Amino acid sequence: MLLSKTMLERYTKVLFWGLKKARHTEFTREDIILVRYDLPGRDLACETFKGILKQGMYPIQRITLAPSMEYSFYLLGEEDQLSFIPPGEKELFKHLNGLISILAPESLTHLRDVDPAKIGKSLLARKQLRDILDERENNGDFSWTLCLMPSEELAKNAGLSIGEYTKQIIKACYLDHDDPEKKWEEIYLDAMEIKDFLNSLEIETLHLESSNCDLMVSPGPYRRWVGISGHNIPSFEIFTSPDWRHTQGIYYMDQPSFRSGNLVKGLRLKFEQGRVIEFSAEQGEEFVGKQIQVDENACKIGEFSLTDKRFSRIDRFMAHTLYDENFGGENGNSHIALGASYSETYVQGGDKLTKQLKEDLGFNDSALHWDLVNTEPKRVTAILKGGKKRTIYEDGMFKL
Repeated sequence: MLLSKTMLERYTKVLFWGLKKARHTEFTREDIILVRYDLPGRDLACETFKGILKQGMYPIQRITLAPSMEYSFYLLGEEDQLSFIPPGEKELFKHLNGLISILAPESLTHLRDVDPAKIGKSLLARKQLRDILDERENNGDFSWTLCLMPSEELAKNAGLSIGEYTKQIIKACYLDHDDPEKKWEEIYLDAMEIKDFLNSLEIETLHLESSNCDLMVSPGPYRRWVGISGHNIPSFEIFTSPDWRHTQGIYYMDQPSFRSGNLVKGLRLKFEQGRVIEFSAEQGEEFVGKQIQVDENACKIGEFSLTDKRFSRIDRFMAHTLYDENFGGENGNSHIALGASYSETYVQGGDKLTKQLKEDLGFNDSALHWDLVNTEPKRVTAILKGGKKRTIYEDGMFKL
């Protein structure tokens, strides 16, 4: 057992804090909670399952596919098998009130030789399930959170020992505090102050500058900044979903990214009129080309995010997006996502964001959502309505 019983109990409490914080309404004793986990995360899944029962709710558990199963599915699956939705799946999702995902991958590269188009086909088919949960969440009937447990595969690809990797998780989630829930509540309130400040500004354009980035992004009308909502444990990012149509310039991903079994390094993107028109990568360039063709909107931006190093204690590459997109270190981080926008960034609430409004306001809709992280020293300048400029982020910190 990599985490002691005390650490597992604290972790479970933090997960329930996140699940409850992320939901707009109170949970009830009859709610249905799904615990989905990778095999190396079973100890935490067991503790979480017990916690659901103690609260009078109904737990359901699902273990994810073993790497060899997932490889066989995408290698051998025919079109109808890739698109297959099991009977009862939609019914379950229409009644689900909570989802706790415990990630502990046993392999990061087993899908390396699989055609990304086949993975994309399965993602497109399952998007209808994601849409069901999005609607339930917008209506206050559902929330989700997720976390990471250490695995040998993660540690190896991060260049850390399993002990070092475990210590990063403990530190990042504040499990070394006697009352980690209290610490997370403090971070939540501090982040609320930053979000209120950002949402008070009438920002026309954001200018991101670093040694390799020169990117202009337009938040667009009727947007708000959100983040540190309980959805991810840990999560320190504060983000919005821009109007994709006005993205212009160069973005550089210096933090490596594992996706669908592929490792991508040194990715450079050039945007023009909102679309990626050129790209290059030190590693994984062919894979990138296939990703941005998953659907017609995969080459457009869906998220713009900043992480304050005063919140995040993550200071090592962790070979997993959950941690790498929340990197603190010396310079904090920014990241953009190619693909889907977040409906919750609509100022009137995600439940009011219709398909037509998405199109009218430049919210991106895609089966892809791929976070691309930059950890270079940077400055983000807000160009306000009327032309005034204000630095909102520098030296890894928000400037209020």
